[in-house]
Amino acid sequence: MSQSTLTPSEQQAPPQADAGSPLGNGLKQRHLSMIALGGVIGAGLFVGSGAGIAAAGPSIVLAYAASGLLVMFVMRMLGEMSAANPASGSFSVHAERAIGPWAGFTAGWMFWTLLCVGVAIEAIGAAHIMTGWFPGTPSWMWVLVFMAVFCGSNLAAVSNFGEFEFWFSALKIGAIGLFLGLGVLAVLGLLPGTGSPGAANLLHDGGFLPNGMDGLLVGLLASVVAYGGLETVTIAAAESENPVKGVAKAVRTTMWRIAIVYVGSMLVIVTLLPWNDPAVTADGPYAATLDRLGIPAAGEIMNVVILIALLSAMNANIYGSSRMAYSLVSRGQGPKALGRVTGRVPRRAVLASSGFGFVTVLLSYWYPDTLFAWLLNMVGGVILIVWGFIAVSQFVLRRRTEREAPGLLGVRMWGFPYLTWVALAAVAGVLVLMALGEDTRVQVFFTGGLTLALAATGYAMQRRAAARAAA
Repeated sequence: MSQSTLTPSEQQAPPQADAGSPLGNGLKQRHLSMIALGGVIGAGLFVGSGAGIAAAGPSIVLAYAASGLLVMFVMRMLGEMSAANPASGSFSVHAERAIGPWAGFTAGWMFWTLLCVGVAIEAIGAAHIMTGWFPGTPSWMWVLVFMAVFCGSNLAAVSNFGEFEFWFSALKIGAIGLFLGLGVLAVLGLLPGTGSPGAANLLHDGGFLPNGMDGLLVGLLASVVAYGGLETVTIAAAESENPVKGVAKAVRTTMWRIAIVYVGSMLVIVTLLPWNDPAVTADGPYAATLDRLGIPAAGEIMNVVILIALLSAMNANIYGSSRMAYSLVSRGQGPKALGRVTGRVPRRAVLASSGFGFVTVLLSYWYPDTLFAWLLNMVGGVILIVWGFIAVSQFVLRRRTEREAPGLLGVRMWGFPYLTWVALAAVAGVLVLMALGEDTRVQVFFTGGLTLALAATGYAMQRRAAARAAA
């Protein structure tokens, strides 16, 4: 059953990461800071944003700003709960405390499935780049190499994961920083060999909203997916030297990260390129922009950056899924065999998460149009369901913590409770838009089916646990 009050220890003592947990605390502040910075820079931004630009035109800037605002609210709420109660299960633990074990079970296993399928998608994408560089090599070989490397790094000390993500994120941030610097110079007409386009690309070819509100909504849906990845930092914080400080710092820098990385780069791209340039979708918006600026080998440069982004996401998803699985099992919501910890690492959970990811890769080769497509549709709206659980959990726990232990509120959600309701309404609104769209409707149905199945299973387990406790 869910807790209705905070325990005496929670009321009196400062929060610690999973008190009594056998997991390590090898992540340093520099690891957390870079994970938080790099977590928002993925292949979805470098490649997937092209489809959004093609649909929304210059108004993609508004789409990324609107969905970015929602993500900021979600991360602030998650940061508030994680600073008060750091846990490797993050929002799954918060949902259990606020709503009940069935909610923690549902949110946790949904997110685990999402991350494992994500590992497969990233492995396939990385292998595709490698086979382009090394023609004649089988893609399965590269998938096996990447899976072995990152499974192995996650089986070792948690500091290995931190170091991999630190350097991957540093490279991604350096690449996006260089892109933005060159782009701003080109917009201002200060880059040698280029003239300032002014507002021509923003206002011509159909105007700022060339495809009307329908195009803007498509861009909004595309932008929501691109923001996935920030949640991992609250999972990682539980294994850091100072989880409360780490989470607080990561959350407080979310605003400018989103503004600069996402909204800023979209503004640079649609200012420098016509939104309907075929290269935006064929080559990717970043490669097309670099090519327009006359940067030599722009496509290969972006392939290197995209490969780094994919490998970084693989590493982070194996880590996040293994910690989520471990947290669920430690709370009696999964196979006990996965709960064993050796060397302060949940190695069986790492192997299970990596194994599921590898099986998913095989499914993509064997059944690309059936089973793998079914998996992709099933997790299509998972992140929105998770955000919904976060908003409801924060509303309940904020009231409870204000009443019983206000000292734990080191990070506070802005404008509570009004902005919490705004975030929840926005999540519901995006799901409705997905249900109305022909291309996204199937994702809502499949994700809804997964949610109902897990919720029913979790509720049945909760009832059995309550019956055993009462006997």
